[in-house]
Amino acid sequence: MAVRVDYDKGLLLVRHSLPCVLMRAGTSKGLFLHRSDLPENQTEWPPHLISALGSRNNDPRQVDGVGGGTSTTSKVAVVSQSTRPDADVDFTFVQVAVGEESIDFSGNCGNMSSGVGPFSVQEGLVKPQPGQTEIHVRIFNTNTERIIVETFKLDETGQYNEDGNYTIPGVMSPGSEIKCSFVDPAGSMTGSLFPSGQKQQTLSISSCPAAALLEPFSVRVTLIDAANPFVLVDSSSISTILDTLPSLESQHRLVESIRLHGAVAMGLAPSLKVAAKTQGTPKIALLRSPTCRTGKDTKNPDIRVLSYSMGLPHPSLQLTGAVCLGAAVSIKGTIAADLAALESSDESLPPTPELEETDLDRELKNMRNKMAWVKKKNASGETNRAVAEEERRLN
Repeated sequence: MAVRVDYDKGLLLVRHSLPCVLMRAGTSKGLFLHRSDLPENQTEWPPHLISALGSRNNDPRQVDGVGGGTSTTSKVAVVSQSTRPDADVDFTFVQVAVGEESIDFSGNCGNMSSGVGPFSVQEGLVKPQPGQTEIHVRIFNTNTERIIVETFKLDETGQYNEDGNYTIPGVMSPGSEIKCSFVDPAGSMTGSLFPSGQKQQTLSISSCPAAALLEPFSVRVTLIDAANPFVLVDSSSISTILDTLPSLESQHRLVESIRLHGAVAMGLAPSLKVAAKTQGTPKIALLRSPTCRTGKDTKNPDIRVLSYSMGLPHPSLQLTGAVCLGAAVSIKGTIAADLAALESSDESLPPTPELEETDLDRELKNMRNKMAWVKKKNASGETNRAVAEEERRLN
């Protein structure tokens, strides 16, 4: 399909056509574009993408574009063939603001990432072998400079097989399963799994006038960066404060204030004022221990989460949020691990299933070895025969 793109050129509103695919990916929906269809200079993308999604003139409904008026339906994936030896395609994620003429390149979207593999096959950027029924697509995300490997089924023609009975929370209809493996996700933007050097800490908030809260307060958080930076909040540390606020809007503003303080503590912004300019990073989620779990009933959750996206509650949970939460629950000393352990009858962490090593596991392990060796070689400047022999062994 092609969307209409209007943008000002002097005093004239110029109309253009932009080839694209409008596709749901995970619990998000957005435009998938070839990078070659956009200006070569990335700084020239905003007017095209803002117009295509419908955020021109700060329209909160995006009625003059294909955006859905929410943060999860106002997204863009820009894809191209990669020149990297460890990737098939490059992918840049763009969050287009709703009700505001702005875009955000910071961080990645795991849900939109899940659509990059199928798009790459359908658009001919990745070509399966004849008779191939399953494919691994290696994706380099330019926002976080991390590799994602996607595995999915192909039909008899070598195209992505959309039909299936796999379901995910937040999507009403079933479809084909897409497996996403985030390779070495730690430190995606900060360079460290725990940017502040602590598994949990207390943030001191002087006040939050935007939420009609003038008294200082403290909140327990885990600041973690895996696939995306996240502020994981122990909701019990602010439950009393939340109950006293006059409206949901006030609660959302309070959560946003905590997110801004978390951004500064993570080193993502030098001040609260600067942090407020980037609403998409870090992301924030409120965690609490479930009250319904008894014994070893695995049908009940180990932890409950309310995640936020662009200042409002997320309708489900970001895929990168699941990566962060999974990492945090698995590491003792984090708020997520503490809350999950509270619900375990033996006071241990939730069990992690041990799976037999698959071909994909072996491929990912080999990829990590290659990446580690390249970093080592680049750091030392070695070019001797030993390096060449080691590269041949890894390949």
